[in-house]
Amino acid sequence: MILLGIDPGSRVTGYGVVDVSAKPRYVASGCIRIEGEDLAQKLARVYAGVSELIGQYRPGEFAIERVFMAKNADSALKLGQARGTAIVCAANHGIGVHEYAARQVKQAITGNGGADKSRVQHMVMAILSLDALPPEDAADALAIALTHGYARQGLLSVSSQRRGRGSRGGRWRDFRPD
Repeated sequence: MILLGIDPGSRVTGYGVVDVSAKPRYVASGCIRIEGEDLAQKLARVYAGVSELIGQYRPGEFAIERVFMAKNADSALKLGQARGTAIVCAANHGIGVHEYAARQVKQAITGNGGADKSRVQHMVMAILSLDALPPEDAADALAIALTHGYARQGLLSVSSQRRGRGSRGGRWRDFRPD
C-alpha cells in the first residue's frame, strides 16, 4: 500500500510517499513551495500540489499532522488553513485521511515524543535506508507516513523496524504547482 504523508505549512508543505506493502520502502519526498502574498492563491497552490501528488503516486491512504497550539495565533491559523486545504484535497480524491499528533510521530519514529527535528531526520534516513538526510519538511512528512504505516500494522513499538540499512538512495525535489 502506498501512503502519502503531509507536513502542512503556509510557505512550505512537506510530502513523503512510502510503500508499506512489506518492509517500509521509500518512494518519494520533497516540498511544495508556496509563494505569493494572497492567502487564497497560496491555498490553491497547496491544493494543486497535493492533487498532483495524489495523481502521480495514487496513495491508498493519506496521513497528516494534527493541529497543535502555537504561540502565534496568526501562524496557527495559517497552518490550519493549509492543513485543511490538504485534507479537503485528499477527501475530494476519495482517500481516507488519518491524523497524528507531532508527539505521536516523534514517539513512533525515534522512541521519544520530545525528539528534535534533526533526530527525526536521522531516524527516517535509517528506517528507509536513505543515503542522505531528507530536508526537514520532507523528513517530517515521511515520518508521518511511516507512523501511519505502523498504526495500520498495529505496532505499538517500532524499534524492530529500524534494522536494515541498504543503499537505496533518495532524491528530494522541490515542487511548484502551476
